[in-house]
Amino acid sequence: MTARTFTADDIAAAKAWPFDEARKLDARLKRIGQDGVVIFETGYGPSGPPHIGTFGEVARTTMVRRAFELMTGRKTRLISFSDDMDGMRKVPPHLPNQELLAQYLQKPLTAVPDPWGSHPSFAHHNNARLRAFLDEFGFDYEFLSSTDCYRSGMFDATLVRVLERFDAVMEIILPSLGDERRETYSPILPISPTTGRVLYVPMLEIDAKKGEIVFEDEDGSKVKMPVGGGNTKLQWKADWAGRWFALGVDYEMAGEDLTESVRLSNRIVKALGGEPPAGFNYQLFVDEEGKKISKTKGNGISIEEWLTYASPESLSLFMFQNPKSAKKLYFDVIPKTLDEYWQHVEKYPLQEGAKALDNPAWHIHEGEPPTATPPVSFAMLLTLVNAVGGEPEVLKGFVRKYRPNAAPEELAAADKLALYAARFYNDFVKTKKQYRAPTEQERTALSMLAAKLREIGDGADEDAYHSAAFDIGKSNGYEKNLRDWFATIYEVVFGQTEGPRMGPFTKIYGATATAKLIEDALAR
Repeated sequence: MTARTFTADDIAAAKAWPFDEARKLDARLKRIGQDGVVIFETGYGPSGPPHIGTFGEVARTTMVRRAFELMTGRKTRLISFSDDMDGMRKVPPHLPNQELLAQYLQKPLTAVPDPWGSHPSFAHHNNARLRAFLDEFGFDYEFLSSTDCYRSGMFDATLVRVLERFDAVMEIILPSLGDERRETYSPILPISPTTGRVLYVPMLEIDAKKGEIVFEDEDGSKVKMPVGGGNTKLQWKADWAGRWFALGVDYEMAGEDLTESVRLSNRIVKALGGEPPAGFNYQLFVDEEGKKISKTKGNGISIEEWLTYASPESLSLFMFQNPKSAKKLYFDVIPKTLDEYWQHVEKYPLQEGAKALDNPAWHIHEGEPPTATPPVSFAMLLTLVNAVGGEPEVLKGFVRKYRPNAAPEELAAADKLALYAARFYNDFVKTKKQYRAPTEQERTALSMLAAKLREIGDGADEDAYHSAAFDIGKSNGYEKNLRDWFATIYEVVFGQTEGPRMGPFTKIYGATATAKLIEDALAR
């Protein structure tokens, strides 16, 4: 699909949050007089593989980036930055070769061997996974390694600036530390020339003019060395601010757990003579019970798990929705989100101006949503698979019977949904189905519905089937609350609390087969 053109008035009227963020960024750039390439950044800690939060941060930042580009026409870059010079504080329990890795504690992650033996270091292994991960989703980015930046001299001037503003930086950070930590704190961490470990030691002397420091090494000896060339790195909050300063970062968002770190880093970058980037703190995910998601508890969803049951675009929609509110992330949100994604895509061609720009499909597809949509919903396929079992090919056959005139690209989209539906049914629905016995009133009504469907027969319009379901409900005491009538159908016949519109379901499954499904449920 060719990208649409939008007027300045369309863009000014757009209310979607990426445009709000783009306006904030534009105001910042005008205030400080920045008229060059605009730098967006996301961070990655390579002590573990990329995860669903990594995807969310890059996806959301890209949404802001594209809104900004449309609004201003300015050139931008997105840097994906890996903090791979951080020392390894503990050996992750899931890794092989635990004894080998234990020998490298506190050494930069790029100096820790790759436990799988496929890359020069543990960090290189995870950095490669990050790049493959971002490439898989088609993100436009530039990768930067902390180790490369420090060792190449790219951060040398920033390190010297920290020496020049050392007292001001210390004044900002020390109040945020406990008494014991204050005694040893330094924003600059030397790399021991004897052991190669990242040292958390105070500076005994600093010489900003020469760009040198003096500290006590692990063997008790005093060492004087330049701060540049990879001899040192900045400690966490100063490191974040130093990166913004050195790279000229204009926009970076972060999780709400880093709110205080953002506040301190903003002050530090100002102390260095720079300007904090625009951005916001997004809320973290919680589980079904509202508890914070934890890797150790295993109460979250991995990106691989989401993509087993739904498309990457549906995950992008989940990230687009209300990023400043805590959202429940558990398996039951997947079907709803997948159907909502296709609903947004279907609406997009019918929308004009600002309404089109506020459609999540514009942001998910960077202005070029697909034109073909599946002829059935995911919810419909989940109910159908409930009736026919978890065979994707059987589902595909029903879809073709239901929509014989569907275009090939529409059927291709439905085929993907069929695969997702079969997996979701087999892993989540099949084992949790709970049928209940009908009351006498319900049994009578359901028997009448089965008889009516047999009377209508196969091949009728879906409206005829849906009207039959309505009429039977109204004639059996549900005229004031048809919701209860359809809940009865779902609970007794399908073994679930929610279900499809009966017209489309009966059309796709067949009136005779649906009648038998009801009769089998009553006989159960």
